[in-house]
Amino acid sequence: MSLTTPQVKATVSRVNILLRACGPRSSDFGRAPGRRTFAAVIIRAAVDEDWVKIWPIFSQIVAAGQTYAYPEDLSLIAARQLWMEEAPAQTVVAVDGDVVLGSAKMRPNRPGRGAHVSTASFMIDPAAQGRGLGRALGEYAIGWARAAGFHSMQFNAVVESNTAAVHLWRSLGFQILGTVPEAFDHPQNGLVGLHVMYRRL
Repeated sequence: MSLTTPQVKATVSRVNILLRACGPRSSDFGRAPGRRTFAAVIIRAAVDEDWVKIWPIFSQIVAAGQTYAYPEDLSLIAARQLWMEEAPAQTVVAVDGDVVLGSAKMRPNRPGRGAHVSTASFMIDPAAQGRGLGRALGEYAIGWARAAGFHSMQFNAVVESNTAAVHLWRSLGFQILGTVPEAFDHPQNGLVGLHVMYRRL
């Protein structure tokens, strides 16, 4: 799978980002690909300096233990290695000015003969939930994967008790292919299943 700079830059222009309660500014239409603003929120490629702003979101979500199976004692450096993808993969941030509200990372799901299938992961600052950022980042990831020539997108481990995420991904065209029973140890719900979710691009 080969991603070129023009393909990545063209992705954002193909994504229909909708932020509830703060629709797009009329001046945003016709902007150059690679950067689009909806109200004050922009989705753009993450740079090294963004990590210190992603880290508080990452650490809070991992510590909550409800959606990711990452070790809870990850250091800042180890977590960065997991989240900050290098080209041809990509990590993006959703920002309001200098404030990072959420982040997503996108890459091939498997190397070699599995590299035609993409995957993505998402984290939204709990304080910013309900603004449509998850949908915006999901649509961005789908557009990125389609522009890069991937055949499909697969989520390997969506916690079944995370009903908001399951509902969102279904609304974006993903289907549940199967559920691995009792594969996730939820801090409140005990052992719950992990969905494998999939959509063609």
